[in-house]
Amino acid sequence: MLDGLSTAGLTTGCRHGVPWYVAHLGGYLVAALSEPDRPLTDGLADALERVAAMHPECDLGNPGTPSATVAILRHRYGVLDHLVLADSPIVFEGAQDYSVVTDLRVDDVLPELRAEVERHETHTPEHKDALQRFVLAQRQTRNTADGYWVAASGPEAAEHTLTGTTTLGEVHAAAVMSDGVSRLVSEYGMATWSEVFATLRAGGPRELIETVRKVEATDPTGRRWPRYKSGDDASVAFCEW
Repeated sequence: MLDGLSTAGLTTGCRHGVPWYVAHLGGYLVAALSEPDRPLTDGLADALERVAAMHPECDLGNPGTPSATVAILRHRYGVLDHLVLADSPIVFEGAQDYSVVTDLRVDDVLPELRAEVERHETHTPEHKDALQRFVLAQRQTRNTADGYWVAASGPEAAEHTLTGTTTLGEVHAAAVMSDGVSRLVSEYGMATWSEVFATLRAGGPRELIETVRKVEATDPTGRRWPRYKSGDDASVAFCEW
């Protein structure tokens, strides 16, 4: 799961754009991890280097260079390897409970500017201006020791991922998703993880995403749930065995 970071209408130093970056990073990740014994961190670092090498003419040192969250779940020899970088979570369904692997370091960055964005309704000039100020400041902390980490132009981001291994027998199912979906539970509080997995079993990712959109439609300007945009990119991969 790769979720490209919003540019908020600001320049990135790259003529290709976030969709191009995400598409090529995904392709290189699949290739880099074709060998099942290769560590996920090594595969991510290799993919990051290869994408950077594709566009050396762009300003890859620009703090707003195209970037993305990363969440990887790999089945290997009866175990599940996972890697998470930034806030696209992996949720495991166990026999008794649900466990969530996510990296929320971004939430600790610049809380005053975040609060200023959330004071304004979406689709207003005030919200747009506050969001641009926030993103500009955020970029200065992105991929630094005092900030948070995402996939961008440097392989060193792979060293700051959350990784682990789960025995296949410990869990019944897993879902890898963008935060545009997980917010149904984490931010809106309109479902439990048990309800999310029940929806996935009954109607698949499409039904879950439609549920998120219906909830967001009840608050189109972010008065009940202050946020950066009315609805964020939403993707889900659901696995059960």
